Amino acid sequence: MLKISRLKNIFYQFQHFFTFLIKFILFYVVFTFIYKLYLNQYDLQKNEVDGITQSVAFQTKQFMLLFDSNVEITQHETEPAIKMLFHSKYIARIIEGCNAISIMILFASFVFAFSTQFKKTTLYIVFGILLIHVLNIVRIAILSFSLYYFPEEEELLHGTFFPLFIYGVVFSLWVLWVTKFSGYVKKTI
Repeated sequence: MLKISRLKNIFYQFQHFFTFLIKFILFYVVFTFIYKLYLNQYDLQKNEVDGITQSVAFQTKQFMLLFDSNVEITQHETEPAIKMLFHSKYIARIIEGCNAISIMILFASFVFAFSTQFKKTTLYIVFGILLIHVLNIVRIAILSFSLYYFPEEEELLHGTFFPLFIYGVVFSLWVLWVTKFSGYVKKTI
């Protein structure tokens, strides 16, 4: 009996944390599962690229065309990817991981876990996902241009700088959500 009351006290003491954790995990698992179902439509053995990744590649090309007319994209011959060509040089490949969907799910899961109002939460998630999408297009375009002009810096650009950029934006959006919009900080203080 003592153990049950002790567990209740612990749960009560950390109820905000447990609520956050349950909401985060549920949202993340559900939307990751839905995304995986979507991806399962495509046959990687036949080098099929999912529609979202194709759209990201096309939008990146359109954005790059604003600065230089010598940009092309084409299906990769030997893997499920889109090849980015700049001045007829193969400079990058856009794969499923480049579409930022997993980052968007992570972002939305955190925002949902700190939610107090459905409408405000939904609007912030939609705004955040759109911002992440647009910045991801810009990120891929700048990375593509950078790889053309500075190919020796590929590891620094692709492996360090640009992931820091996109995750920095997501982190900033989370901080903004928790401190200004969620209503969570005011509710718990």
